[in-house]
Amino acid sequence: MIQGVDIKPLKVFRDERGQVMHMMRCDDGVFTRFGEIYFSVVNPGIIKGWKKHLKMTQHFTVPQGDIKLVLFDDRVGSLTRGQVQEIFIGEENYNLVRIPPELWYAFSSQKNAPAMIANCSDIPHDPNEVELLPIGDTVIPYTWGKGRSNF
Repeated sequence: MIQGVDIKPLKVFRDERGQVMHMMRCDDGVFTRFGEIYFSVVNPGIIKGWKKHLKMTQHFTVPQGDIKLVLFDDRVGSLTRGQVQEIFIGEENYNLVRIPPELWYAFSSQKNAPAMIANCSDIPHDPNEVELLPIGDTVIPYTWGKGRSNF
């Protein structure tokens, strides 16, 4: 596991009326502060990434669909520098994933349907603290299968 990444199983309460899916509370150990919450949808056959936030900590859940989230650590001084981590999250494996700043990430839907990612970040989005790379960039030692890059 990459240093600073936390994966927390989440509760889902189901009954005949539907379901309630927890995400995060202010007293959770991974919570630091509130910046914003937003939702991202990834369509089948699309890979969103590579992206790296320089300051933002993100907390991902996937309440609809299933994704493969890939992380790459190129942080100077990190104990896990050079490592790649695959995480599968979604309805089938409902977890919260904490992504600290300065980690590259990308994700794709794992089914033939869109997947929705909920992100509770610790700062509001700022385009000046984001770096992007194309999916095929050789800086990141990971090869995606089929899919079109789009962030």
